[in-house]
Amino acid sequence: METKKRARVCVIDGQGGGIGAVIIKKLKERFGENIEIIALGTNAIATAQMLKARANKGASGSNAIAWTAKKVDVIIGSVGIIMAHAMMGEVTPEMAAAVSGSDARKILLPLSQENIDIAGTKDLPLPELVDELLDKYLSFLY
Repeated sequence: METKKRARVCVIDGQGGGIGAVIIKKLKERFGENIEIIALGTNAIATAQMLKARANKGASGSNAIAWTAKKVDVIIGSVGIIMAHAMMGEVTPEMAAAVSGSDARKILLPLSQENIDIAGTKDLPLPELVDELLDKYLSFLY
């Protein structure tokens, strides 16, 4: 009997980790232990918050993000994770390059503290954006 490989989903966040924590809580509600969730924080505080939200494991910093981005199936985070110097400078050029250059499917929420607007997006509260992310872009994991 063939067993289906458990998808490896990486959630990347910075600063206080609040966005990543919301994403992880909703992933856990929807998929339980059928996926492996890896929390990657640009700093230790963000990682700790995502681990409290029940990520399977977590790590912090530029090297952790660069190393792990090569080994996951899906990367989820705000659009800032592909922009050098985003999140008040917490996203290093190395982090942004690792995420954008990863072969993983990237699902980005149109949330940004940067001076960037993304045309064609809906102005929805974070929980609704995450629900849309799950319904529209992660249905292949069911």
